[in-house]
Amino acid sequence: MKFSQMPYERVDFDAVTARFHALTDRFAQADSGAEQFQIHKEYYTLCDHISTMATLAHIRHDMDVTDKFYEGEQAYYDEKMPLLTGLILSYQKQLYHSPHRPFLEEKLGAVAFRNMELAFRSFDDRIIGLKQEENSLVSRYMDLIASAKIHFHGEELNLSLLGKYLTGADRTVRREALLASDAWFQGATGQIDEIFDQLVKNRTAQAHALGYENFVSMGYDRMSRNCYDQEMVRVFRDQVKRSLVPFVDRLQRRRAARIGVDRLELWDEGVYFPQGNPVPAGTPEEILAAGQRMYQEMSPETREFMDFMMDNALFDVLGRKNKRAGGYMTYLPDYKSPFIFANFNGTSGDADVITHECGHAFQGYLTRNEEIREFTDLGMETAEIHSMSMEFFTEPWMELIFGERAPDYVRMHLEDAASFIPYGCMVDEFQHIVYQQPGLTPAQRKEAWTQLQAQYKPYLNYGDTPFYGHGGFWQKQQHIFCDPFYYIDYCLAQVCALQYKLWMEKDRAGAWESYLKLCRLSARDFYTNMVTEVGLKNPFTPGSLEEVFDKLEGML
Repeated sequence: MKFSQMPYERVDFDAVTARFHALTDRFAQADSGAEQFQIHKEYYTLCDHISTMATLAHIRHDMDVTDKFYEGEQAYYDEKMPLLTGLILSYQKQLYHSPHRPFLEEKLGAVAFRNMELAFRSFDDRIIGLKQEENSLVSRYMDLIASAKIHFHGEELNLSLLGKYLTGADRTVRREALLASDAWFQGATGQIDEIFDQLVKNRTAQAHALGYENFVSMGYDRMSRNCYDQEMVRVFRDQVKRSLVPFVDRLQRRRAARIGVDRLELWDEGVYFPQGNPVPAGTPEEILAAGQRMYQEMSPETREFMDFMMDNALFDVLGRKNKRAGGYMTYLPDYKSPFIFANFNGTSGDADVITHECGHAFQGYLTRNEEIREFTDLGMETAEIHSMSMEFFTEPWMELIFGERAPDYVRMHLEDAASFIPYGCMVDEFQHIVYQQPGLTPAQRKEAWTQLQAQYKPYLNYGDTPFYGHGGFWQKQQHIFCDPFYYIDYCLAQVCALQYKLWMEKDRAGAWESYLKLCRLSARDFYTNMVTEVGLKNPFTPGSLEEVFDKLEGML
């Protein structure tokens, strides 16, 4: 079914509550594991429908944040979804403590039961009110960012559409665009500080209510970190500082020379070539058509996937006023349909939608008929391997999108992939600081960010920017507000994706088979086990980063 034709109906949570109670009672009275598993399949059907309706409302609100109907629906789910979490956990506790657990664990797998333990720790009915408030604060932030109106060169632009002026050849225009963005955030920073201050207090209160020392540990549990901990992440970040930051510093200084500047200023950070970055040669419709041809040629699996996406109009990628910034892939389980939301703005980022987000969507499509829903409950460090690796697997087809500048795109993408990891670690360490010291003032948070910039991005000069140059850049990073502690997942996944890049240079067929295996494994095993099972080095293994980046520097 085409996305536009999918009917929406608000979920009746009174009816949902009654159905959950009935399911839970029947589950408790079942005489065997086989009978409980049949009831569990009814639980899947109920959760799928709720997820589908809530996701439809979320997407349609994001399409136009001024649409009053879907604004109301989003507010409704902000209030009700914490209640659903409580109902799900009550049901799962029956499952977890079932006298027939060996049968159920054989069916659902050890990962599912470990994730239940983490969910039980990180949620309780006592924090429902706080969760509702948290959802409302996140929506306030997202609506504020989406509402940005910036007058630039005779146009009224949002933050996404302004982005195309930050990657062109004219350095004066880049600086003007950067300062226009800086000025908008400078005007909004009081509101953003207030929202974030309330979020930190709220999340800290949730953690204390559930017996955590602070929100860091609770945040890890909420992210289902089921096979690694804070210390392992800290050691990973330290490896990045020690081994990768000097490599990226050399990379960026070479880039400065390439584009003809003494040192990279903030308005130069997104530019890789003196003539500006490669941009897609066609219209949005032509980019999508090129993506369809690419996936048709890549493999039988990708052909079937992309034809399904295009036939059912499962993309909304045109940049528009009043549309939420950013992009994502989500899933509509009733229709077994991935959906991709993005903001094309005439930059190379448009191609990333056809590669990165389609990597997520491809994995979702591959596993759409999986009977055991727990096997599709991915950790984000695994999910991002699917997307970031697809960016590299699609490189041989970039001529369809960039024409003669395809080689420039491939080089830019590789340099950007390596350079991202220190930034991702900086975002992660910043969040650890913020939630370990929840009493920090807005000014102290910005000072902490400034200090981290010096450690992770020593090559970059912030010039005379009143907002970005004084520790404010993190306020445009939506994950910090919406998905605390998500960002390190990108870093872990990027290390794996770069391994696929190196692998496919010598054996593309072998790398692709490994990638398909990882996609199909989905969440059947723990992340640290799966990466080694498919032939990748675990990023937490000492020395793994050095080995990957020594090879990468030789390639570059």
